[in-house]
Amino acid sequence: MSSAPRRVCFLHSSAGRYGADRQLELLATGLDPERWRPLVVLPMEGPLSVALRDAGVEVFTGPLAVLRRELLTLRGATELGGLLHNQAPSLGNLLRLHDVDLVHANTSVILGARGPARAAGARLVTHVREIYPEVPGLWPAHRAQLLRSDAVVCVSRATRAPLGDAGHVRVIHDGLAIEVARAPRVEARLALGIPRDAFVVAMLGRISAWKGQEVLARALAEPVLAELGAIGVVAGDAWPGQDHHERSLRELGASLGLGDRLRLVGFRNDVDTIYGAADVIAVPSTRPDPFPNSALEAAAAGCCVVAAAHGGLPEIVREGVTGRLVAPGDHRALAGALADLAKHPRKVARLGGAAAEDARRRFTPERMLEQIAALYEELLTRRPARR
Repeated sequence: MSSAPRRVCFLHSSAGRYGADRQLELLATGLDPERWRPLVVLPMEGPLSVALRDAGVEVFTGPLAVLRRELLTLRGATELGGLLHNQAPSLGNLLRLHDVDLVHANTSVILGARGPARAAGARLVTHVREIYPEVPGLWPAHRAQLLRSDAVVCVSRATRAPLGDAGHVRVIHDGLAIEVARAPRVEARLALGIPRDAFVVAMLGRISAWKGQEVLARALAEPVLAELGAIGVVAGDAWPGQDHHERSLRELGASLGLGDRLRLVGFRNDVDTIYGAADVIAVPSTRPDPFPNSALEAAAAGCCVVAAAHGGLPEIVREGVTGRLVAPGDHRALAGALADLAKHPRKVARLGGAAAEDARRRFTPERMLEQIAALYEELLTRRPARR
């Protein structure tokens, strides 16, 4: 006679439809329901909560203490303290009420999960999807708290490196959370109003201070791309309350005289249209990107990806084999790589084909789910809780 499914409570820091959000959805809906019964706690309602409930997953929204850059001030610290104060009893009650066996914080910016998990007798897994700057005092303290989890999962070797060689830290690469494909080129360009013969480079993801949209804009202004009339398509929006990043990008495009050669199309669910319209996908992050799903999914769709050579990107893109890697923050290097690809469409097709084969082989959702499930079993059957 089989035992009842074990209860897993996922804590997540947003409710959108970007990379980490899709990974949360994959975990909550993809684990074997005969072994695991998920519930999800989000700080707000949004597209993710709707999708999860549609899939039959229990979702709760309430106060979650989430470490965000704008809270790294005296006033922000006070606000964060209030969130932690409100989170502890409500989260603890929820875990006990639902007899939760394991708490999985799906991003390491969620604070204060350890106390409620311990009080409920549950194990704690913390998923590190971030690379933190080496801020004296702040990072060592946060690192120490992360390592007090029963297990720490890192999305890349780049995210694991700052955590040292602790035995309960392991790398589990994300799996492909959505089925990806490229829409027919002509139809995709017609849908976006893009000329059929233009060289197009696209970016997908949040518009932020470090994802590199401004690097793409400056690259488009370089003569080697300006002479080609190359078009940049930015698909994504800014975090709520950070719309100034989008305004700054528009202002930069205007100051560089890009006109409609820089097109901001907002968040798109139809990523196949973006992939189909683009000749190349750019991921020019100016800070080390932990393991961007935008690069992973574009590669799996058969796109040639040009990425910054730091963070987790070299774990997805193999220079000259499945894509191109360029110096981080160097818009001239990005422009040069893009111009070279524009002149060699057969190279673009070869790199894109190799990228699809490689990504679909190495980053299957089944592989990721099996590794996570094996970790859960290990924690619940053999490992004592960390004190």
